[in-house]
Amino acid sequence: MLAEKYQERIEKIFAKYPDKRSAIMPLLYVAQEAYGWISPEAINEVAALCQIDPTQVKSIAGFYTMFRETPKGKYWLQVCNDLPCALRGADQFYQELLDYLGIKDGETTADGVFTVEHVMCLAACDKAPMLQCNFHFHENLTMETMKALIEQWRAEAKAAQGK
Repeated sequence: MLAEKYQERIEKIFAKYPDKRSAIMPLLYVAQEAYGWISPEAINEVAALCQIDPTQVKSIAGFYTMFRETPKGKYWLQVCNDLPCALRGADQFYQELLDYLGIKDGETTADGVFTVEHVMCLAACDKAPMLQCNFHFHENLTMETMKALIEQWRAEAKAAQGK
């Protein structure tokens, strides 16, 4: 499916790299965008595009934390709670977020909209509590601003489903 649906984009990616193998990571991003996660089928598709063994693609997808190897919610919330962020209230913020959504660390909400995980270092220590949502930073958060974001994202998810 990737080769047909994203042909132009894939051609542009390959044009940047003299060796097809070097395009694995950008192609994994395309696959993740298309499927929502890096499925075994996506691994096989990327491997075929790069003309390499799927095991090589799997090793890259498994090494980097930005690739989802299991299905996640539409919004993947990663809250940094390493020491500098914890000193700025990230631990309490994280627990309040989990409580608000009614889930535990690493879980996805029943509606499939949110997956929440804690991560180490998103390089915004001075702006904690902060999180990364689908690779976009949201900094200097309070539970009030977070609740507003959650409701906005929930509304967007419903609109996308046609509800």
